[in-house]
Amino acid sequence: MSATTGHLGRAHSGTLAVPPAPQAAGILHLGLGSFHRAHQAVYTRAALAAGDLDWGIVGVASRSPEVVAAMAAQDLLYTVATVSPDGTSLTAPAVHTDAYVAAEEPERVVRGIADPGIRIITLTVTERGYSYTPATGRLDLDDPLIAADLRGGAPRSTIGQLARGLQHRAARSGAPLTVLSCDNLAANGRRTESLVREFLTELPTGEGAEALAFLDQSVAFPSSMVDRIVPATTPALRDRVGALLGVRDEITVPAEPFSMWAIEDRFAAGRPAWQRGGAIFTTEVELFEQLKVRLLNGTHSLIAYLGALSGAETIPDAIMRGDIARAAHGILEREFTPSIQVPSGIDIDTYQRQLFERWANSALGHRTSQVGTDGSVKLAQRIPEPALRLLDRGETPQLIALTVAAYLSCLAPLPGFEPGPFAAEMKDAARGPLTRAGARTGAQLAEHALGRLRLFGDQLAERPVFSERVGDLVDLIARHGVTAAIEESIRSAESETEKARP
Repeated sequence: MSATTGHLGRAHSGTLAVPPAPQAAGILHLGLGSFHRAHQAVYTRAALAAGDLDWGIVGVASRSPEVVAAMAAQDLLYTVATVSPDGTSLTAPAVHTDAYVAAEEPERVVRGIADPGIRIITLTVTERGYSYTPATGRLDLDDPLIAADLRGGAPRSTIGQLARGLQHRAARSGAPLTVLSCDNLAANGRRTESLVREFLTELPTGEGAEALAFLDQSVAFPSSMVDRIVPATTPALRDRVGALLGVRDEITVPAEPFSMWAIEDRFAAGRPAWQRGGAIFTTEVELFEQLKVRLLNGTHSLIAYLGALSGAETIPDAIMRGDIARAAHGILEREFTPSIQVPSGIDIDTYQRQLFERWANSALGHRTSQVGTDGSVKLAQRIPEPALRLLDRGETPQLIALTVAAYLSCLAPLPGFEPGPFAAEMKDAARGPLTRAGARTGAQLAEHALGRLRLFGDQLAERPVFSERVGDLVDLIARHGVTAAIEESIRSAESETEKARP
């Protein structure tokens, strides 16, 4: 392998084809993380290649300056490394016209949203970035960032930045705008609009009135579903990409070959030709959301928590275990798939087979700790409706209960149980409240999480059958290990299926 010389930039004349730079920015993107750079930016590259050169992207990182600094040093370029067992291919989206850090320049975010040249605001700020309470779906007014943004000054929360930027836009140009969420939230367009409206309504009397009227007339909040597995970049990948290119890319992004983007075609001021990259414009976004959030994400969570407790560092390591694979098949086929309506054009058998192929992509190495992070927010999106559907039918969702029990065992293990290093790496705002409960039994931990904290909503909190089952499985994990809990849950799930047969 050849040694690297220098860093990636437009002067690079190696093996990487760098497309023409966009002529203008039409998009402001909040959340300059790996997922945006390997997903939306790639679709935008295809649109620019088709001639839409005025849809460049201004990328805004939330807090971390590393990516912004690297992009500045690399002429706003980076590579996407599409990784599979067959090899690694490289592309350079080359769609960004500028990049900066919101935490360092919060007023610049407001000005950017107000800029009439910007016609679309896109977001990948993760579920946490919306500052809402999962149990109610409403704005978390106790969030220190939201409380401070409501008082005034440079806004620090994403919702505060959107609301303040829209206030400025309404007062100055009144130019129409689209706000497009690309995060894993159910009906993410309506959710984003609702939270922005709630913020504006919470302002002192009359202060948000002009912006609210502007939203009514000139701002669209379409929903979208995004899907691509994008693990964290590793030093080994950077070295491999450098050897392939002959130059160093400090911020290369790994991604799987599969990618999907379903978008509601409701834009207030035009849009790029994202369909050139394979985006699907559809009236069935919510069906695509259910497909992804439950089948992919819900099962992914089960694999991550069981894998971490089993000592598996990566998702491929976890799915190679026969017991975890059987649990994943069971939850997918018995508990998640019956809860969705399959969108038009999707063959469900093919989709399910692709999921297992994606999870088994050993070249990608998606870490269980990364997938398991922020489970208190993620699981609240993924499990309540499928669980309630089965409970309403008189059935216990055994493998959904196992998912919750494994999650709780990772975050707040019972005394004497060691969940392992990969569980310890998971970050979650609920870890503190869960561990401070001092639960000594599974029943106490389950009741605290579901009943008192209501992590997964009010309706599931009122179902003692579910809470009791979760508690039993927490105890089983602590006393006999995760393998015993998996096997017992699979047997119970098969028994539930038999009882439900006509």
